[in-house]
Amino acid sequence: MRLRRKPWIDEAIKEYDSFVHLSGAEQFKGKWNTLFPNPQAPLWVELGTGKGNFISQMAALHGEVNFIGIEIQVGVLYYACKKCAEAEVTNVQLLKFDVSRIEDIFAPGEVDRFFINFCDPWPKARHAKRRLTYRLFLDRYARLLKEGGAVCFKSDNAGLFDFTLEEFKERQWQLSEVTYDLHHSDIPNEVQTEYEARFSAKGQPIFHCFAVRPTAGEGK
Repeated sequence: MRLRRKPWIDEAIKEYDSFVHLSGAEQFKGKWNTLFPNPQAPLWVELGTGKGNFISQMAALHGEVNFIGIEIQVGVLYYACKKCAEAEVTNVQLLKFDVSRIEDIFAPGEVDRFFINFCDPWPKARHAKRRLTYRLFLDRYARLLKEGGAVCFKSDNAGLFDFTLEEFKERQWQLSEVTYDLHHSDIPNEVQTEYEARFSAKGQPIFHCFAVRPTAGEGK
């Protein structure tokens, strides 16, 4: 769902120019590590970073990791910038970008982990190809991940979760930590998104899985 545009944000977001990229992300393909204080650190990427609760807290907890958050809506990305600035984290870069073009901004093997948190379920069958866990998206992630790299997925939509598990299996990803009730499991859940906290408080179970990319010669 798109938020009503707030014109003042176009100017306010410029305060965070040191770590937000509203355009030109393609120029850093294959060299994102050069933008971080520790260029040798692993790179974890959140697809659809929303208002930044997850990425700002994860970056604070994991100073040994570099983070990139991708969000298409400037009106949402602004709040992620604000949260990262308030957390005083230096291991985050935020991008306004369309995830469908992700191979334009990352090189093969550049990413260590992708996070997909509560993405749009696109519930109609004819829209399946738009789901961020559709097999062609998984193939893109596999090409961009290092050997042993993984996708960490969370959702509150049972239909999307079942679909996602089948897509991972069809593409020969190695599944683990599969649960239909994350908050009542033994699986670590370090940080909740804004959406996750709000809906789990109402009793909505959270679905989760961890999937390691196919090894060389497997998958599609």
